[in-house]
Amino acid sequence: MEMENLKKRILALSATVEDNVYKAVQSLTERDSSLAEKIIKSDVGIDETEVTIEEECLKVLALHQPVAGDLRFIVAILKINSDLERMGDLAVNIAERAMFLATREKPDFPLDLPLMADKTKAMMKKSLDSLMKQDAKLAYEVLTTDDEIDAMNREMYVRIQDAIRRKPEHLESLIHLLSCSRHLERIADHATNIAEDVIYMIDGVIVRHRAEDYRVQG
Repeated sequence: MEMENLKKRILALSATVEDNVYKAVQSLTERDSSLAEKIIKSDVGIDETEVTIEEECLKVLALHQPVAGDLRFIVAILKINSDLERMGDLAVNIAERAMFLATREKPDFPLDLPLMADKTKAMMKKSLDSLMKQDAKLAYEVLTTDDEIDAMNREMYVRIQDAIRRKPEHLESLIHLLSCSRHLERIADHATNIAEDVIYMIDGVIVRHRAEDYRVQG
């Protein structure tokens, strides 16, 4: 019963965090400060849920001393719970940048931030789908896409450097856009962490630091 309740709680939290990330990106691309403000305010609920799930996991460990698959499940939930909370924080960071950028002239530079955001959201969705469906194959697919997001973040850094040289009057806005790129890259990293933990939960295999194996398995 406790295991089923934990699964329901973590799935509900993942749905909330996914929605916040989507809306944070929307507030950025549409320059919607009121939506950004809602994201910032809603983060309190995510933090409270994260604490509740952690307490429930610790209670199960203390009272039932689970082993084998059940133990892997609890360990994975503890780690996924933490990653989801951090994703929620990063959504807030993007929303804060969106609120600032909504008050400034929109820089006219080909930065491809919406494309990076779309790819990050797709990666996040797949990692959470792998959790909901308990699908290790989906999780391995997530691991093969993280390098692409990293490359886009590096490219964004180069482009913004160039934009600052050409239009220094937009310095502050460009720095905020660079921060958004970094936050998206970090969300992708947490999606990767979740996928790794799903693989551990299902197969009992620790795949961290084994990038080449991801490509074989994926």
